[in-house]
Amino acid sequence: MRTSGILMHISSLPGAYGIGSMGKEAYDFVDFLSRAGQAYWQILPLSPTGYGDSPYQSTSTFAGNPYLIDLETLTREGLLLPGEAEEFFWGSDPGRVDYGSLYNSRFTLLRKAFARFRPEQNYWDFVADNAGWLEDYSLFMVLKEKYEGAPWQNWPEPLRTRDPEALGQYRSALDAELRFRYFVQYQFFRQWQALRRYANDRGIRIIGDVPIYVPLDSADVWSSPELFRLDGEGRPEAVAGCPPDSFSADGQLWGNPLYDWAKMKETGYAWWIRRLAAAAKMYDVVRLDHFRGFESYWAVPAGDTTAAGGRWEPGPGMDFIGAVQQALPELAFIAEDLGYVTAEVRKLQEDSGYPGMKVLQFAFDSRETADYLPHTYPVNSVCYSGTHDNLTLGQWFDEAAPEDIAMAKAYLGLNQEEGLIKGMIRGCMGSVSRLCVIQMQDWLELDGQARMNFPGTLTDRNWTWRAAPGFASDALADRIREVTGRYGRL
Repeated sequence: MRTSGILMHISSLPGAYGIGSMGKEAYDFVDFLSRAGQAYWQILPLSPTGYGDSPYQSTSTFAGNPYLIDLETLTREGLLLPGEAEEFFWGSDPGRVDYGSLYNSRFTLLRKAFARFRPEQNYWDFVADNAGWLEDYSLFMVLKEKYEGAPWQNWPEPLRTRDPEALGQYRSALDAELRFRYFVQYQFFRQWQALRRYANDRGIRIIGDVPIYVPLDSADVWSSPELFRLDGEGRPEAVAGCPPDSFSADGQLWGNPLYDWAKMKETGYAWWIRRLAAAAKMYDVVRLDHFRGFESYWAVPAGDTTAAGGRWEPGPGMDFIGAVQQALPELAFIAEDLGYVTAEVRKLQEDSGYPGMKVLQFAFDSRETADYLPHTYPVNSVCYSGTHDNLTLGQWFDEAAPEDIAMAKAYLGLNQEEGLIKGMIRGCMGSVSRLCVIQMQDWLELDGQARMNFPGTLTDRNWTWRAAPGFASDALADRIREVTGRYGRL
């Protein structure tokens, strides 16, 4: 069955309180998707944003982002007073997320809501069902606050090494703060599950994103250090990155700790299966980020200032994929197989059965030969106009080399009468890929100001784009529906 969807993170929705949330605007967007004939809503990771405000660098792979909790829902439920949220500053530009204002204001409001909260059985069931990650995550966050944000490797030794007696003492002493963290996660997940049910009931499935790596300073590494390649002080022996290529002479140094795949295998990949089982409770389809890292990954010696000195090391391959498929046979995946793709990576993707990704912009890059021209796509693939890491189509036409644009015009028959961006979207929709996903920014024909992320940079532009109120108009939904129907994707 041919289908299509739209990529737009929840944070990019409009709204009154500094960031898109799981409130009315999210439900309106689901209605927009339904009217537009779409089958999927793709989002970025829902985990708490960490350093640099990136959802790909989170303090927990299991927790939800408190910033996305809808304040108007809390007000309707009596946990916030009418007008209470309006007392805070949420940023001066409604077209940008102001993470600084969120950091200074959001938790103050959530504490007010917590003070009025009276637990019912649903709350206690949530705490019990999620104790496997919730207790460690909550204690991790409370201890980070206590030690003024210091990484866990710099905490006192009994806490760094997770001495059971010390952890028990802190849990008792910090009980009120722990219960606040439980409350925040309960509110996030009940709002998310309600929104997901609403989408599913209207024929919209959610594509979520699971980053391959987790940050060193996270509850995940602190609670399971034996599963990562760390020294006796809890510091990485090697870190993740990407090798040098035509885009970056030094490669990309991500800095995440690497997995001890031998130890993971001894456990039957239990940690990964718990992680993906949690994702299955949140999403209908999981996009596995940096899929090529499961075949082999770029390991950079700890302390290197660039990724150039790294080397390829073997990943877990089909042994890991097979364990996941046996444990979670109903969960659907998309393999993010972009980047340096070898024959071995392609074989792993094909053996897994997971559809790979095809980004149309890459088809017309004159710097290197790639298999992104639509006539080469397999049916079992997902065609994207671009992802959160790419230029918007408007920016691509502004900045791409003239020979690249000329190639796109010749290949797709682009013309000014139809519109260049509309023609690129037509190229995606008309491909044989079973699923086609278009960024919301491209349907809106926005320029580079709407780009979501500039990989390898730390700027105040990353992860901040928000759509203007009224962006999801009936006229746009009707236009999307017409194109979707023309190419048999309704």
